[in-house]
Amino acid sequence: MSTPNASGKTNRKNKSLTVEQIQEDNITQLASQHWSKQALENAVPFKTEIVEKVFQDELLASKFSTRRTMLLEFSQYLENYLWPNFMKKKGHAHTMSIILMVNEKFRERVPPWESFKQHPENFRAFIQSTLETCLDERTSLRELSVLLIFLIHCFNSLEVDLIREQIQKLVSLPIWSNILPGKRDEIFKSNPKYKKFFNLIKKNDAKLSKEEMEKVTFERGFLYNMIKKFIGVLETIPLKGEVAGSKTNFCERFLELMIDIEAQLPTRRFFNVLLEDCHLVVKCQLSNLIKRSEGKLFGQLLEKLKSYTEFEIDDITGEALTMHDRIDIHYDRVLQLQKVAFKHFPDLHKFAIANVASVDTRAALTKYFKSLSNVDLHRILTHIHQLPSVEKEEECVSDVDYLLELLISRHEKRKSQQERVNEMPLYPTEKIIWDENIVPVEYYSGEGCLALPKLNLQFLTLHDYLLKNFDLFRLESTYEIRQDIEDAGSHLKPWRSEDGNCLFGGWARMAQPIVGFNVVEVAKPRVGESHPAQVRADITINLGVRPQIKKEWEGLRKHDVAFLITLRPTVPIHHRYNYKEPFIPQVGLTFVRGCEVEGMLDMEGKVIEEGPEPKPNLPGDTRTFRVWLDPNQYQQDMTRTMDGAEDVYETFNVIMRRKPKENNFKAVLETIRDLMNTECVVPDWLHDLILGYGQPDAAHYSKLSTTIETLNWNDTFLNIDHLKASFPGYEFEMTSSKHVPPFRLTFPKQQEPVTAKRKAVEEEPSPPKKIIVHPHVIENRGPYPYNQPRKNQIPFTPTQIEAVRSGMQPGLTMVVGPPGTGKTDVAVQIISNLYHNFPDQRTLIVTHSNQALNQLFEKIMALDIDERHLLRLGHGEEALETEKDFSRYGRVNYVLAQRLELLEEVARLQSSLDVQGDMSYTCETASYFYLYQVLSRWEEYQSKLRNQKEKTTSIIKDEFPFTKYFANAPQPIFKGRSYTEDMDMAEGCFRHIKKIFTQLEEFRAFELLRSGADRAEYLLIKEAKIIAMTCTHAALKRRDLVSVGFKFDNILMEESAQILEIETFIPLLLQNPEDNNNRLKRWIMIGDHHQLPPVIKNMAFQKFCNMEQSLFTRLVRLGVPTVDLDAQGRARPGIASLYNWRYKKLGSLSHVMVNSEYKMANPGFVFDYQLIDVQDFNGVGESEPNPFFYQNLGEAECVVATFMYMRLLGYPAEKISILTTYNGQKHLIRDVIRQRCGRNPFIGNPHKITTVDRYQGQQNDFILLSLVRTKTVGHLRDVRRLVVAMSRARLGLYVFARVSLFSNCFELTPTFNKLMARPLQLHIVPSEVYPGSRKMHEPIKGEAMIMKNMPHLAQFVFDFYNQRINSLMSQQEGGRNTQAVPLENPPESEQPMDMQETKVKTEGGENSS
Repeated sequence: MSTPNASGKTNRKNKSLTVEQIQEDNITQLASQHWSKQALENAVPFKTEIVEKVFQDELLASKFSTRRTMLLEFSQYLENYLWPNFMKKKGHAHTMSIILMVNEKFRERVPPWESFKQHPENFRAFIQSTLETCLDERTSLRELSVLLIFLIHCFNSLEVDLIREQIQKLVSLPIWSNILPGKRDEIFKSNPKYKKFFNLIKKNDAKLSKEEMEKVTFERGFLYNMIKKFIGVLETIPLKGEVAGSKTNFCERFLELMIDIEAQLPTRRFFNVLLEDCHLVVKCQLSNLIKRSEGKLFGQLLEKLKSYTEFEIDDITGEALTMHDRIDIHYDRVLQLQKVAFKHFPDLHKFAIANVASVDTRAALTKYFKSLSNVDLHRILTHIHQLPSVEKEEECVSDVDYLLELLISRHEKRKSQQERVNEMPLYPTEKIIWDENIVPVEYYSGEGCLALPKLNLQFLTLHDYLLKNFDLFRLESTYEIRQDIEDAGSHLKPWRSEDGNCLFGGWARMAQPIVGFNVVEVAKPRVGESHPAQVRADITINLGVRPQIKKEWEGLRKHDVAFLITLRPTVPIHHRYNYKEPFIPQVGLTFVRGCEVEGMLDMEGKVIEEGPEPKPNLPGDTRTFRVWLDPNQYQQDMTRTMDGAEDVYETFNVIMRRKPKENNFKAVLETIRDLMNTECVVPDWLHDLILGYGQPDAAHYSKLSTTIETLNWNDTFLNIDHLKASFPGYEFEMTSSKHVPPFRLTFPKQQEPVTAKRKAVEEEPSPPKKIIVHPHVIENRGPYPYNQPRKNQIPFTPTQIEAVRSGMQPGLTMVVGPPGTGKTDVAVQIISNLYHNFPDQRTLIVTHSNQALNQLFEKIMALDIDERHLLRLGHGEEALETEKDFSRYGRVNYVLAQRLELLEEVARLQSSLDVQGDMSYTCETASYFYLYQVLSRWEEYQSKLRNQKEKTTSIIKDEFPFTKYFANAPQPIFKGRSYTEDMDMAEGCFRHIKKIFTQLEEFRAFELLRSGADRAEYLLIKEAKIIAMTCTHAALKRRDLVSVGFKFDNILMEESAQILEIETFIPLLLQNPEDNNNRLKRWIMIGDHHQLPPVIKNMAFQKFCNMEQSLFTRLVRLGVPTVDLDAQGRARPGIASLYNWRYKKLGSLSHVMVNSEYKMANPGFVFDYQLIDVQDFNGVGESEPNPFFYQNLGEAECVVATFMYMRLLGYPAEKISILTTYNGQKHLIRDVIRQRCGRNPFIGNPHKITTVDRYQGQQNDFILLSLVRTKTVGHLRDVRRLVVAMSRARLGLYVFARVSLFSNCFELTPTFNKLMARPLQLHIVPSEVYPGSRKMHEPIKGEAMIMKNMPHLAQFVFDFYNQRINSLMSQQEGGRNTQAVPLENPPESEQPMDMQETKVKTEGGENSS
């Protein structure tokens, strides 16, 4: 890895703290005396000097070291000491200490504002104090950077009412009192309402007292004064010589704050004008810092700020600017300048009368204005309200470059964002891949500032939304590409040979040296474009490698992405690659370019097409691939070559491929770019919500005019009592005496009381809510048992019913589903009800994982949904636990098989009616047969019955024309009990026959369409009603789906809180709008934002960019109404209590109280859940063989010993899963299990050994959990991970951890308080066996054994194992006692099993993903 990674490692080492260090530390001792739980109970008085001492000695003296701040924050300094005792007069140290604690909470990703919300009374004074500290001349630059970070957090937390009330004042309309009056009047001309408000504010100001006026003036001028302060600091930085790091850090943070204010409409609306009036961007562009090497990040941030100041949005209305709007604004500006020139500057007459297009380039403007003096330039800028007017010439700005840049940057024509994105290469190059300001190292600590976009609550326009996601997705992929290139490059071992060429001393599976490279086609540009339409090249490589690897290279498919690399090593032959040194100098990496595979060439030089035919066997090892190069990149490279640079395309000597699963970034980026280039019309009812504006409940069904009053609830209710219990607080009006499901329910719209006075309205009691219940009779479908509809068996709870109701109505439905609350059952019921209510509508199902999609599908198949209407896209259908194939081609085969079956039925019907001829030859002949033979007989039969005066049952039976056909149905078909019943059966029989011909009519297209692809396409766009895919598949295949005319009306997303923002958004637009309208009617999102978010491998993208925030979580933060499922049916209530505190109101379903498995105790254990304290083993707690690869041998042995103990009692291995919070521990436990149990038939392997993150969405009866860490809490401090860890077990949960560490963690206290209420040593009952007979609350027989520590537990299990094996042997061999073969490493008395010998893998990283 490159140097930053290594340096990052050392920094991080300094921050790691052991429990001993924490306990011995000065801060810990102060905490225990003044703000610990004990101190609070003893009412130790607050002392200002303590805060002062801590600030001076611990924070300021250490230059705000993360380690010291972390210790203070962990000791609950903010919650227990700083905030409860805050008053404005407390001073600088107190304010700064609070700010540092809040910043640390943000860095650690723990809830930062809770203390302030609980005691908000002094918050305004605190913010005032913060702002005053920012402008105080005595505040150092290092402190100012800390204050800026705090302000950045405030501007990114505007959903918190407390913050918004204080921060909004800094960016509201009155800040325009700081801009030039001429500019303000110009804006007021086009927006008179603002003038009115501004004058009103002035009027109100006159009524304020002097003190209030000072306060208000301070708030209005705060940002203006901060900008002035920033410019002052910037101007002190010299072009050469030393520059303090605190200065550059302050400047970078200040630009970050400006970007964050500009990136949200509520904060930018008035501020953008102020920023432009201060000419901040121009001053930064001309500053010395940007020309220095230290100014690289500053320059990148400035580019970002510049793009936001020029963003294509109308700040007043919030509407996105069209291309014509942009051109109009540009032309108006240039015309205004031409008018000024014409009127006041005769020398510029030529410029004034020229057409705009000839003078709006930077070169043309420079030509006309560079000869002017600073006085003339100042006068021009005064006329166009860019600078204040001056009376004397000497008062004019003297810097001509500044004045010229001000003039040109305002009037030059700029490329639109759209054009810039379209000209951007999609593949990263070496310049981006190793630039750590935009692609940071993996373990970003959360401290530095980065030139990356942030995903927060709101976006300016849809274009901004897509652009941010485009950039982030591109850079996140780049990070993974960097890892792959470094891995392949280091394995190839490139050396410099004696003749100066590159020699490869090693080999890599994913990379091969290039033998030949030729560009074979450069197509002419399309109309309106400057880059070639396509560029193709041939790459020849020699595959003299193992057959398996050769097969992998030959298996490269169309559209796979590969990378072309130029290596020019400077190191001599036999040089050993050092992973701790920077990567690029060691391998001499010079260029990286991406390409897309078109295919492998055959002997004749033609691309081998993909298809069902086997690929030809080519002789020898030389293979040539044809690839597409990126046309944008090619054009840029060729332009540079024309200017004298080296031709990149003549230098490549390595091609690298990537794993197909990780290689879909280009397709996703193309999809996002396509969306930017199309009128991607989001439905009107969703548009503002997605951007984060408007009323949060605007898309709820209760607020939409499209609400449907009456709906068929199908099999949702089990009986009338279930129906009544499902709607507490409602009155029921029955329209029939028959109270048997299914029901149709009508919810009458509430009539508003018509009263003139509001008071009278309030006094009138609201009418009771009413439901009108209609019985819904399902039509008889025929006499066969399989004709009977399959029914739901689940007694849904009232909240589940509300979720189903909301899902059936048009609009946005958000369901928060805590663990075990039946999210999937609710989803399936919504799908089923939509299918029956709206047979013409199509529903799209999207999930994060194939596993979740398969679970959904298996449940859908159990309901009353016709199999031919189901379709599954993507590669996960292989994992469906069913013999049926729901993939495209599987459905095609199903339809073809079904067609033959139905035609056989037609033949049987034909023979039963004694009709001659071959009527069952095709679907077409069958349709004629139905029309002329079947339908005519049925109509004749109906007329006979109508003409009968006596309605007897015998006439129905005697005249029925299809009796012979239904001879194979359960007899008798007509029971003869009543005329109505028999008539219903006759109609059911005809419906059965009619359905055969309806289906054949649908399948008729398959006789005309011959190719598999056409048939699959027909299925997708015509036949399927429920289409399922993963979000990744949707992103990859959008272009294909749109091109075939795919359409849908409803979309249901499972695991929504685990899907990336952009991957949630793309499925909404898998269809083209019709007449500028999106036909989407319903969007149902089901997820749980209290569990783990989407996996982002790079910490910087996760923390700094907030890329892990799903759209579901963002909508919850915005206050969109949710249906919170409130009854779990997975775990024992005791185990559920470990995590249910995290939810609004989570109880348990009755079956977890009454079912026998929940009533029985876990045999062999005293408790159903227990926290076991594991101390150091051989003086070692956690270890770290590789950076962030944490292991804990003591806990691993404890977990394995407990697993062995459970197996010896008879617990089935598949009912036990072992979880841990780190990859390192997962590998260690797997190794210990392999040594102790894997080859032992009595023990075997548990169901799974994996990380908590990987196990989300799964469950098991018994969970053994290892928390690994003994020095710092690590990422379990993220409560979402804790919730997942605690909620995987149904019947037993045993947690192994260092109690002294986790019990001190504030965020985890609700869970750990419960766990610590029980003994911290494992209590076992070895006399019991599985399955047990002891009930939960029955006392155990005899005394429990207490395992004092890990060696005690391991020794006991070893002895217990021998004892069990001996008794088993003696039973089998007629009482002969035989010593059991011990486990692989025999125990010693104090140290059972040689645990030090456990071999451990050392790979992976901190994230347990």
